[in-house]
Amino acid sequence: MTTPAAPVPTPGLHAAAVEELASWEPPTHDQASLRQAYLAFLLAGPDGLWRANAPGHLTASGLVLDATRRFVLLVLHPRAGRWLPPGGHLEPGDDSLAAAALREVTEETGLVGACVDATPLLLDAHPFTCALGIPTRHLDVGYVVRAAETPDGLPPTPVCSDESLDVRWWPVDALPEPTTPRLAVEVAAALAVPAGR
Repeated sequence: MTTPAAPVPTPGLHAAAVEELASWEPPTHDQASLRQAYLAFLLAGPDGLWRANAPGHLTASGLVLDATRRFVLLVLHPRAGRWLPPGGHLEPGDDSLAAAALREVTEETGLVGACVDATPLLLDAHPFTCALGIPTRHLDVGYVVRAAETPDGLPPTPVCSDESLDVRWWPVDALPEPTTPRLAVEVAAALAVPAGR
């Protein structure tokens, strides 16, 4: 199989990704070590932004909370077979990792009016086989995304995209199965972020 060429990025995307990670204060020693690995990977060149880079590439995801912070929006990922936060590969039009996370949330859930915290939440590096069939490593940068308030106070109705098997809101204290053990850690970290940050 021929590996596609890396796309031409928005000017400054590589620099923005480095800046977002370099200015972030990781919450734990493990996260600090992972951040250093991400930065070293990026400083080797911009190819690490794109899915065509078989050794690994950055991805961006959004842990979506409703306005009351009682529910989290998850997608049932067809390839992983698990409930996960929406997320995916960077695209040439993305201005930053945070913008990529918000774009992925919008594409995969149909939410409008959501806002993304510009500060990363957590990093998660994991092996994955992308749609191109290439075994690779995803270097995910997760963000908190807040859904817009609704007049009735209920979470906004999501729309499932063709990239997912299902999308739905779950109580933050009753997460679905199957998922990853990491999801509970991400939700707890997101709930610890001040609502106005």
